Amino acid sequence: MEISRRTFLKVSGAATGGALLGRLGFGLRAARAYAQPLKVKYARETTTICPYCAVGCGEIVSTHQGKVINIEGDPDHPINRGSLCSKGGALYQVSHNERRMSKVLYRAPKATEWKEVTWDWALARIAENIKRTRDNTFLSKDKMGNIVNCTEGIACLGSAAMNNEECYLYSKMARALGIVYLEHCARI
Repeated sequence: MEISRRTFLKVSGAATGGALLGRLGFGLRAARAYAQPLKVKYARETTTICPYCAVGCGEIVSTHQGKVINIEGDPDHPINRGSLCSKGGALYQVSHNERRMSKVLYRAPKATEWKEVTWDWALARIAENIKRTRDNTFLSKDKMGNIVNCTEGIACLGSAAMNNEECYLYSKMARALGIVYLEHCARI
């Protein structure tokens, strides 16, 4: 079979074009990747606010069977319109991180070693300390005789890993205890 110059150029041009399209993502492998089911297909989507700073970017948290499977920017949110900074984009690792503490460690006063304790023991110990401190430092009236009903012996500092709903509950609890020194990195 004899190949003319024109046929050779047609065949080599088509092969080069096919190879370039394959490199740009138009190959069969890319088509199969799109055919895979989405991991958020059966997930429940909940909107929330990013906890890292005072900007208040909107996020969509996808959960399936009680576990977070994806976090992305909310395109309908007026502040960020779907975009996230590096902290907001990495928020997924707050709930999925093998280095995250999974047990309670306690170090007694003046001790050098940490020991593992149960959640029941730790929560009871925290409640005892809060109650004792609040009882010892509670003010019902100030020096002018005004009713203040507060405690200045306890301060609350929120966490950047708390979402908007957790911050709301945390601040309500702190105010119910009479805590006036209430702060959070996002001022929520």
